[in-house]
Formats: sequence, C-alpha cells, structure tokens
Amino acid sequence: MASTLEHLAQLLNATLEAQHHRKAENALKEEAKKPKYSLSLLSIVSTGAQPLKTRLAAALAFKNFIRHNYVDEEGNYKLPLDEVQTIKQELVGLMISSPSTIQTQLGEAISIIADSDFWERWDTLIKDLVSRLSNTDYKVTNGVLEVAHSIFVRWRPLFQSNDLNREVLHVVDTFGEPFVQMLSIADQQIEANKDNEGALKGWLETMSLLTRLLYDLSCQDIPPVIETHLQPITVLLHKYITYTNPIFDGEEDEATPLETLKSDICDALQLFTNKYDDDFGQYVQEFTNNVWNVLSSVGPERRYDSLTSKALQFLTAVASVRRHAEIFNNEQILGTIVEKVILPNVALRESDIEMFEDEPIEFIRRDLEGSDTDSRRRAATDFLRKLLENFEVLVTQVVFRYINHYLTAGKADWKAKDTAVYLFLAIAAKGTVTAAHGVKTVNNYVNVVEFFEQNIAADLVSEATEPISKVDAIKYLYTFRSQLNKAQWSSAIQPLIQNLASTNYVVYTYAAIAVERVLFLADEQGQHLFPRGDIQPYAKDLLEHLFALIEKDTSAAKLQENEFLMRCIMRVLTVMKEGILECGAENVLNHLVSITNVIKENPSNPRFYYYHFEAIGALVRYCSNSPKLDMFPRLWTPFTAILNEDVSEFVPFVFQIFALLLELSPSNQVPGDFKVLIEAVLAPGPWETRGNVPPLSRFIAAIIPKAAEEIRAEKKLEPILAIFQRLLAGKKTDQNAFDILEAIVGTFPGDVLDEYFGTVVTLIFTKLQTSPTDSYKSRVARLYHLISARVGEGKMGADYFITHAEAVQQNVFTPFYLTVILPTTGQFARPVDRKLGVISYTKTLCESKAFAERYQKGWGFTCNNLLDLLKNPPRVAAGFGDEIVNEADVDDIGFGVGFTPLNTCKRGARDDFPEIVEVDKWVSLYMKEANQRHGGGVVKCVEQRLTPEAKAALAPYLA
Repeated sequence: MASTLEHLAQLLNATLEAQHHRKAENALKEEAKKPKYSLSLLSIVSTGAQPLKTRLAAALAFKNFIRHNYVDEEGNYKLPLDEVQTIKQELVGLMISSPSTIQTQLGEAISIIADSDFWERWDTLIKDLVSRLSNTDYKVTNGVLEVAHSIFVRWRPLFQSNDLNREVLHVVDTFGEPFVQMLSIADQQIEANKDNEGALKGWLETMSLLTRLLYDLSCQDIPPVIETHLQPITVLLHKYITYTNPIFDGEEDEATPLETLKSDICDALQLFTNKYDDDFGQYVQEFTNNVWNVLSSVGPERRYDSLTSKALQFLTAVASVRRHAEIFNNEQILGTIVEKVILPNVALRESDIEMFEDEPIEFIRRDLEGSDTDSRRRAATDFLRKLLENFEVLVTQVVFRYINHYLTAGKADWKAKDTAVYLFLAIAAKGTVTAAHGVKTVNNYVNVVEFFEQNIAADLVSEATEPISKVDAIKYLYTFRSQLNKAQWSSAIQPLIQNLASTNYVVYTYAAIAVERVLFLADEQGQHLFPRGDIQPYAKDLLEHLFALIEKDTSAAKLQENEFLMRCIMRVLTVMKEGILECGAENVLNHLVSITNVIKENPSNPRFYYYHFEAIGALVRYCSNSPKLDMFPRLWTPFTAILNEDVSEFVPFVFQIFALLLELSPSNQVPGDFKVLIEAVLAPGPWETRGNVPPLSRFIAAIIPKAAEEIRAEKKLEPILAIFQRLLAGKKTDQNAFDILEAIVGTFPGDVLDEYFGTVVTLIFTKLQTSPTDSYKSRVARLYHLISARVGEGKMGADYFITHAEAVQQNVFTPFYLTVILPTTGQFARPVDRKLGVISYTKTLCESKAFAERYQKGWGFTCNNLLDLLKNPPRVAAGFGDEIVNEADVDDIGFGVGFTPLNTCKRGARDDFPEIVEVDKWVSLYMKEANQRHGGGVVKCVEQRLTPEAKAALAPYLA
C-alpha cells in the first residue's frame, strides 16, 4: 500500500511540472480505474509528512474524481458502497483538520457529494457537524463551519421547491439553535481575545463564516429560529460593521479578517434588504448610516477593495427599495454621495495605474463592462445608476457639475479627464449594459455623440495622448457602439483600427475588443453593420497584424494569454466568409495550425482556445472545399496529434471540426486517413468523458454515409448500434443516440438493418413507457417518418416499421401511431421536420399495404394530418445554417465537464430529401403517379375513407 501511495504522490507531483503534466495526467487516469483510488488520494491528503503541494494536488484530484465518478445521471453510485461510506466517514474530519487551501478543494468535493446524497442519503451529517463544534478551539469550529457552508451555499441560486424546503428544514431543525449559540460564543471570544492577534483573527473568521451561514440559511426564506432572534442578530451585525481594532492598522494590500467579516455582513444586509423588507425594514436606516460611515472611513488601499464594493452593493440594494430610496432624494445629499463615495471610488488609483502597466491583461478583464470581477468602480457605477433610475433629472444635474469640473481640470491633468469620462459613462447608460451590444438605452438628458465629438474624439487620433486617455476614448466607442449609426461608425472605424498599431498592450487590446464588437453589430434582419465588402480592403493586413500581436511571445502560456485578439480574428473570419480566400487564407491557416501546435502542450486559457477553434471552424465552414487550402491534410496532422496525446480540453473541438469537414465534403468517400478514426471512436475510452459525447456522435453520424461500404465489410454496424444503445439509455444523451440512428437509417437499406431493427424498436418503445420527454417523442416521430419515407430504394417504408413493431408486440403499432406519431408530428416546429412528415404521410397513403388494408381508419387520419401540414407548406431554406455566427458565452469551469459547441461548426437542420423543394407540388405529382401505378387505388381510398371536407381539400392535389 505504501509503495502505491508513493507512486501516486510522484504522479501528482509530476502533474505540477509543465514538461511532464500531460503524461502524468494520463497515468493518473489509469490509476483511477483501480479499486479504492479515491481513498488512496485521501490518504495522501491526510499525510502530514507529504509536501503541501502534493497534498493539495491530491485534494484537487480527489475533487475531480468525485465529480466524474461518484454517481451516474440517475443518481446511482458508481463506486462500491463500502468506498462511499468510507469517504463520508473520513471526509468531514479530514477537511476540518486540513490547511485552508486543501479545505477549499475538499469543501467543493463535499458539495458535489451533497448534491446527490444530502440530505436523505447522508442524514447523519448535520448531527455530526454540530457534535464537532468547539466553544474554545476556533480552528476546529472554523473547519466545521467551512463544511457546513460548502453544503448550504448550494441553496443560494436555486428556485424554491418542496424538496429544497424539506432539506432546509432538516438542517435548521438540527443546526439552527447551535448556530445562534455560536454567534454569541464567537462574540464573547472576540472580546476576550481583542489583544491576542492570532486568536482574534481566528474568532473573527468564525464570525465571518457564521455570517455567511446566516445568508445561506436565509437565502430561500427566513427560518423561524433566525426570525425569533433577528433583533439580537442585528445588534451583533451593528457591532461588527463598526468594529475596529488597532491590531489591524498596519496592513495595506491584503484584506484582514476584519474587512472580510464586514464584507460578509454587507452581503447579508443586501439579502435582507432586497428580500425581507417587511421584517428587516425597521433596521435599514441605521445600517445605511453604519455602512455610510464605513465608506467614509476607508482609504484607497487595496485592503478595502472588496469591503468598499460590498458596502456600495448594500447601498444599491437600499436604493432599489422605493421607500428607502427617498433618503437619497435631495440635491445636497446626492452631492455629498458623489463627492464622498462615488468620486473616491471611480478615480484612478496608483494601484490601477500599476496594474495597467504591469498586469495589462488583468486590468482589461477587470475593467470591461459585464466582467464578473467586483471592483470599486463597478460597484460605485451600479450605485450611481440605481440612483439615476430613481431620480434621473436630479442625479444628472448633480453629476454633470462634477463632470464639467473634471473636464476643465482635465485639460492639464489626464487623470481628472479620466474621472470625467468615467462619470459620464456611468450616468449616460440606462438599464443593463450588455456584453453583446453595450448600451442599448441612454439617459434622455445627455447627448453621447456630442460629448464624444467635443471631449474625446481628439484622444482617439492624437499620437501624444496618454495611453489611459486613449483607452478611455476606445472604451467610449465600445460602450456606446449601438448608439452610433453607420455614417458615424464609418468615420470612427479607421482610427479604431489604427490603434491596433499602438505599442501599448491595453490600447491595442481594447482596439481589438472594440473592432470585434463593431463587426458583430447587426440590424434586426441579421445584416452586419459592416458587411464583407466594407472590411475586405483591409482584412488581410488586419489579420496579419492581429496574429503578429498574438505571436510576439511564442511560449504556450503567453501565446494564449490574450483571448481578445483571437476573438477579433474569429470575428473577421466570420464576417468575411468565403471572401477570406482573397485575403491570405493560406497564411491564416498557417498561423492557426502553428498556434494549435504550441498551445496543445499546455492549454491554460479556455477563452482563448475556444475562439481559436471557432476561427478554425470559420475557415472550414467557408473555405473547406477550396483547392487553395487543402484543408484535410493541413488539419489532419495537428488534430491527430491532439487525439494521440489525449489533450482532453481540445478533443471535443477537434471532432466538431472533423465532422464539419466530412459534412461539407462533396465526395461520397471518406478521405483515406479518416478511416483510421472509425476504430478509435468505437472504443469505449473517448465516450467516458461527458464533453466528448455530442461531437463524437456527430462525427459518427457524419462518417457513416461516406464509409458505408467499409462499415458493412468490416462489421462495424453492430458496435455503432451498441453506442446508440448506450446513449439512448442516458437522460442527457438520447438526442445524440438519434443523431447516430438517423444516419444509419438514412444510409443503409432495410434488408441490411433487418437483423438489428427489432432490437432498435424494442429499445425505443421501452423508453417511451417511462415518462418520455417531448424532445424524445419528437425524435422518435422524426425517425419513424424517415423510415416511412425511405420506401423503394431504401427498402423501408411504413410497412417495414409496422412489421418489426408487431414482431416485438402484437397490435402495438395502432396506439403508438395514434398517441405518439400523429400528435407529435402536428407539433413539429422546424420546416425540415414538417417536410419529412409530409413526405412520409404521402408515401404511406400511396405505398403502404398495411394502411390500405389493415388500418383503414388510420389511412383517413393520416390524410387529415397531411392536409393540416399542407395548409402552410414547409419551405426549407437552402444553405448550411444561420449566416450570423454568435460565439458561446464561455464559462471557464465548463470545460472538461460539459460540452462547448462551436458556433462556426453549427450544423444546419438535417434535410434527408434536399431534392424535394416545393413539397405541395411534389405531393400532387407523387399522388397522381402512384394512383396511376396502383390502378386508381389512391382515389378509391379517398372516396371511401375521407369526409366530404377532406375530399375537397385533397382534390387539388389529385387534379
């Protein structure tokens, strides 16, 4: 056992080394298949003799293992029951005794376990936690409270439900009274240890955790135990929002436990103000005064950044409740707010300028509208905008006095001008400032174009402008991009592009951000503000310059640091479409392949590589069949290297692009090299990663029509159907299963599928009996219609389905057809599905022996449903898909867990009969020809089985 643990520890250490991490991670995947792997990791975490970095790596590996291997989609344990029980027994105590960095990882693991097990399969946990609370040892108590918070914090974003209410009630019944008592104990210990720095910090952290738990316990509804003790709880909150201690006076950069506690109190105050005004409203005035005093007393040091943000967020919450907002409805008070609170927190600080110069990418991410980062500027802006929402005229007048003052001062001091511009940005915008379109609605009492022309435009073009002033000018255009018309943008776009040539990192990056967003702008019809023709003259130079900026430093980490530059490249490519062939497409492909080869060694910025693969997807989508690019072999080498090295972050992107290449290829054959991938994707390994399932399914669906002969000859059909069966069984993968099955049914004739089709029907019917979703029924109906429509050369048709269904269970087809196929088809929304329904129904009426003889009423029902679909004949638009390509909202933590689709690789709706364009004319021709072929049989059925109204409706199609 000891040697196994030592080997595991060595692998964990190797994952921390850039040159060995990929090999070590693959080796760990093999270790993870061995029994009791999770317990081995916990043994390493608990071994004090191991270096902290090894223990932390083990805690991280344990968390990730639990995330993927604890339960399946149905909530059933994937681990042996004795291992599950041991994990639960050991984990809480281990977290309590671990250092804080390890506690964070183990806390997330507990939260994952709690998602599936708490509370009904882990109903002893709360009693266990309460029993471990200590009145004298803050380390133990803080560990317990960290565990509790990691579980209860899950409630914050959830909608109310009976199950959730029962869970909260279970917790409060056991934890409520000890929680209230611990508040008093922590208060007493803080008093007793006010001169003992170590103990004071520890007990302040206890009070901080208790405050977070107050939020957790109250986030859905106020529990009775808190409602009963609300008055003494508010007394404690008052005490600690104003608490000071000289022990903390020397710190400047890092928040002390005191600022953390006050920040947590502001969070709780915000919750109670927003949600429980009836109970809490009587305390709001006093807390507003307390928080105002806090804001007036803190300095510009970084130590106070989070506290300042949280305090301003509380004041924003107060201003959101109309009866409390009235305390701000006074010109003098508003002037004081601007002077004492807004201005100090929007003015540039030395630390901001240092970040601008030393950490430019971090400055940009914090500064961008819509960023998640809490900052003083953002919080002050939100507060000011909330006041503006309530008192637009008064706030505009008051703030403009300061804007004019700082504009005058700004003639000699660029920092003053920065403050003026920021104040204007804050009050000119109304409503939400979106990442997609910037400001959609502006303050009626300002003129954004005039302000730009008079005060900012010169900074955009002047060589002598301070870099931050130039960024302000670019940011102004970026923020108000939706407010400028085409003529105004036409004069601004060139100076904007010229700023990409700046030597300053923030300036050229902001220019790229603004250019990308302007190219994204489109009208209500989806037409770009700057279409391909407008940017074609400078697209080649623009792309070359953007690649040069990215490739200035070719180390893997630096190369992928700046996602904004790659996003701009992607946008140029999606706007240019096929036009990129005239603008150096070969060079673009060379750059993208080169970048792929570097970043695959150590993928570290998910946003960058998402946009990178979107850019490759754009080239494939618009240029894949150009002989200039020879796309298949150019992408084959780097992409197969990714697959061979198992660069898991990139694998889903690779298969999406490979699938797109196959779908767009005019050849009916698989490119030679691609055949080797068929074997690879049939192996179980790649399917174990959840994010691989959609792209792998799509790849198989794309390769089946082109490799039909090889699949039959090499007996690959059965393993492909085994994948279909596995995917059909999953809640989240049944749609992928149908993608594969439709490709099979659309490719192979019925006689080839005969031996398998009874099993396929059984699987589909079995799932139909277990409360199927509407989307499942929709895919079943679509599959039925595809089979029904493939009469003739496809050797299928309605009778083929009926024969196999009745072999599974006698008389099953009638209820299936009446309760699933007919009603579901009537609800089809997509034209391509409705078109398939029309073709299927038409061929059923004309070709099905079973409907002609056995299901005579069904023939009439089918005809009525066909006529309903033909009231608005479906028209399927030609082309691959939407012309506007929108990037996904990339969430860093989604990678490796979920699936991030590439929009440039988005597949258009599958049209199995593209040769049929005008379906109403096709129906008429087909029915008349079939009637002739069957010696008037169709007309005979019409006469015998339809109502007069239906006969009249069908008559034009037979005339």
